[in-house]
Amino acid sequence: MSQFKENQLSDRLETAAKAREALLARFRARPSADDPVILARQAARRAVIEAREVRAREREKLRVAEEARLKAEAKAAIEREEAEIARIAAEKVERQAALAAEQKAARDARFAARKARARR
Repeated sequence: MSQFKENQLSDRLETAAKAREALLARFRARPSADDPVILARQAARRAVIEAREVRAREREKLRVAEEARLKAEAKAAIEREEAEIARIAAEKVERQAALAAEQKAARDARFAARKARARR
């Protein structure tokens, strides 16, 4: 059976110091803010963000145009329905007027026939 290796305090302190040094070295190795690679990466990110915003604005314009088209179509459909209703109402009024005229003519004919029979 293997024995546990007992770490002395100095071993643990040494390991912690090495870890801190490695972290510090990694931080120091990081490129500075004016590094051309970093600037190029930032420019690329800005270009992507701007392109995304342009596409979003275009989508919004298309959405607004589509809404306007749908509203215009709905308005035209309502106007067609109203025109159809008005046409049907006008036809009904015409039929009623024609029926009233026919009934009046029939009534007048009966009245005239009755008058003619009474004069004989």
